[in-house]
Amino acid sequence: TVGIKKDIEKLYEAVPQLVNVFKIKEKIGEGTFSSVYLATAQLQTGDEEKMALKHLIPTSHPLRIAAELQCLTVAGGQDNVMGVKYCFRKNDHVVIVMPYLEHESFLDILNSLSFEEVREYMFNLFKALRRIHHFGIVHRDVKPSNFLYNRRLKEYALVDFGLAQGTPDTKIELLKTAHSEDQQGSCLQNNPTIALGNGVSVSVTAPKQIAQLSASKAADKRSISLSKIQIKQGRGGKDSVHHSVQRSVFGERNFNVYSSTYQENSSTKLIKQTKMTDVSSRKLVTKKKIISTKTVSNGAARKAASGCPSNLTCGCYATDRVCSVCLSRCQQVAPRAGTPGFRAPEVLTKCPTQTTAIDMWSAGIIFLSLLSGRYPFYKASDDLTALAQIMTVHGSRETIQAAKTFGKSVVCTQVVPAQNLRTLCEKLRGTNSSSKRSQGEVPNKSVNDSGLPMTVDKQCAPETLGKQIQDLESFQEGDSASEMKTTDMKGWDQVPDEAYDLLDKLLDLNPATRISAKEALLHPFFKDMRL
Repeated sequence: TVGIKKDIEKLYEAVPQLVNVFKIKEKIGEGTFSSVYLATAQLQTGDEEKMALKHLIPTSHPLRIAAELQCLTVAGGQDNVMGVKYCFRKNDHVVIVMPYLEHESFLDILNSLSFEEVREYMFNLFKALRRIHHFGIVHRDVKPSNFLYNRRLKEYALVDFGLAQGTPDTKIELLKTAHSEDQQGSCLQNNPTIALGNGVSVSVTAPKQIAQLSASKAADKRSISLSKIQIKQGRGGKDSVHHSVQRSVFGERNFNVYSSTYQENSSTKLIKQTKMTDVSSRKLVTKKKIISTKTVSNGAARKAASGCPSNLTCGCYATDRVCSVCLSRCQQVAPRAGTPGFRAPEVLTKCPTQTTAIDMWSAGIIFLSLLSGRYPFYKASDDLTALAQIMTVHGSRETIQAAKTFGKSVVCTQVVPAQNLRTLCEKLRGTNSSSKRSQGEVPNKSVNDSGLPMTVDKQCAPETLGKQIQDLESFQEGDSASEMKTTDMKGWDQVPDEAYDLLDKLLDLNPATRISAKEALLHPFFKDMRL
């Protein structure tokens, strides 16, 4: 198209070194932080070699760019992890050159894959994750579009380390710097209980002792204006919009545009209220905000800025104002980078300590899609809705109990039973395994549809936990995949219990006991496959 041609011309202008080396053919990918192009390079032998050129947006932080390159050079090039060939830079434009792997779209091949191909796919994904986790790299954005798969050649490549973080003992030096900065900036909210109206509430809170430990760090973050904080929190990972013809298990039809936390909703109301005031009062508000910011930034005033006591009750819900209690609460800051639908419970609840276990959860979601034939499996507009969807599969009590293990308190007004993963996947795929069935059935409509409202504002059309269950049941009862012919089952009629045992270990709600990539490769599910 004309637009892509202009983008290619602009890239040549921004990084002129590329002109003599590469012939850029087309744009093959575009995300929030980069664009990827297919190019050919003329070799000395006279042959042409295909390359993938990743052009990072000029606003990318230099440390982030250097860390991504270091991940590719240190961990890449083997065990299904993408390597790097060259890197070009001109001023603030950086282009990373990588080998090109022709690959299929996950959605296009999802329902044509044999069970054995799925087994090989997961085995090779775990090889890649074992490799990067060995170096202390947390990928943070594991999903099908970041794990390239050439079905014909049986080749795989884990790509895109733009969001990668380091573990405390990471071997990637530049990720250590990023990790220490994240630790300094972390802050836990004292009592982020979200009032939802009608006497119903959902809250994800940190225990008092954790809040007290982080109180001294709170003031550093308060120097950022309220509106900037909300914008920063509102930005999720890349590729947050799934272009999918197939309907996800949790349909889009129920989603509304609303804030995921009460404070975010409150900030919107605050901005609207300011706009209604006259110019003089607006100037006054601006001046006060500047003074407040300076005061908070001052080390001597940190104690005063740490917020109101957590036992004070908010009185501004469903009103056109924001009370001082809400404004003085410390923002809860934790890494949230990643793609909606693939974020682990500890990410959704803003747990400050996140490990390589978040990548294993994402791998479990991929496995869940492969076994159920549904992609994306989860599709939520905000973190609370995402947590509610997880509850409909894993159970509310189980989710609440797991959250306690990593210092979070989740309050839910409804008890939702856990689903049986085998029964769920077989109903969604439309198969009936002849192997030994696990005990337990997917419950029918046993939960009151009035459910748990997931909206912050009562005026929004309610997104309920009951609705999430209705979505799930509509698939189980009347919208499941058409029954496969017995002559073309491709092994789906003989899925062993080991597959669902591994899935259960990958989707362990407790990150401390979630299976690692190294352990997954040794799981009985892969007993006859070579490491």
